[in-house]
Amino acid sequence: MEVVKTLGRAVRRDWRRMIVTGLMFAVGMQVLMMIALMVRFQGLPNYAVGYDWIGNVIHIIKSTPSWGDIMPIVNQEWLIEIGKMNYDYGTGISEWSLNVVPVRMIVLFVLGALVALCLSLLRADGCDVATGTTLRATTGLGTVLIAMTNATMSWVVCCAAPSWVVGLAMLGLGVSTSLALESMGPALNLAGFGLLLCTALYLAWRKVRRAQYLSGSLKHA
Repeated sequence: MEVVKTLGRAVRRDWRRMIVTGLMFAVGMQVLMMIALMVRFQGLPNYAVGYDWIGNVIHIIKSTPSWGDIMPIVNQEWLIEIGKMNYDYGTGISEWSLNVVPVRMIVLFVLGALVALCLSLLRADGCDVATGTTLRATTGLGTVLIAMTNATMSWVVCCAAPSWVVGLAMLGLGVSTSLALESMGPALNLAGFGLLLCTALYLAWRKVRRAQYLSGSLKHA
């Protein structure tokens, strides 16, 4: 219980920093993906399309018979699509694109807020260099797993559908191998959040234990 209270105090103290960091992660990730696409394919985007995300979500909710199917469908709804269209074949084929997906941006916002919380607890911890390095590495690994599996880039050779494995294919991993790894996305995403939550809980537990130790030392002094 004291661990939860410690986390609550940390959130109340640093909620502004958490919100700002969350927004930076959500927006910065979109900018980073667009730069990666332009650098990889050596070109600028030549089209951008906006979608009625709210209207589409309402339509999905009204027209989907199973409540269990609504969230997976909404999770794939796009707000903006920016990319490179090839018109050599008539009406055009999207060679590559960045798809801004609101649900994924919310996930990235939560990621940024969690990272800010972990770093805040880490700064207040005052642990030794080795422990601090291990905890920072754990936070970094969790961040990479979540950010990687919430990438929403598409490439025509990867079925032209936005997926986190497009990033792997762009980095040189074989397309068939990348697509074979696609089903691991949810598990890697959960593993990333698990690492960040465990890091935050561990740091809060260390703070509680130190406070109890100091309290006991003073009583016996």
